[in-house]
Amino acid sequence: MKSYRKELWFNTNSRIEFINITDEVETELRASGIKEGLCLVSPMHITASVFINDAEHGLHNDYKRWLEEHIPHNPALYEHNNTGETNGDAHIKRQVMGREVVVAVTKGKLDFGPWEQIFYGEFDGRRRKRVLIKIIGE
Repeated sequence: MKSYRKELWFNTNSRIEFINITDEVETELRASGIKEGLCLVSPMHITASVFINDAEHGLHNDYKRWLEEHIPHNPALYEHNNTGETNGDAHIKRQVMGREVVVAVTKGKLDFGPWEQIFYGEFDGRRRKRVLIKIIGE
């Protein structure tokens, strides 16, 4: 069995942002040479998420609106912020949106269903962060 590891780096312009990283993950899958296996994609920060869904702008706006309505960025609301942080909401948003994804690799391609794509979700942005791609298989 082979193993391949790569990091992607991001620095978003806004506090909350969704970035389609499907093309970058596919590029790394090709570079790995792995034809059958699994591909893990995980943010290496506790205020970010990786998720799979449709690349539809309205859906992403719905996510942002829902998250802000239910988990607002209001530092006074979160005990976590008593530590001097102001990102308690970002930790909870990450928990709701999920930590990572695992995608089957079949015949050298990500084995997606219709419309599925991989997104990096940032909830405490405007600083440099990274995503881990780990591919294992043959």
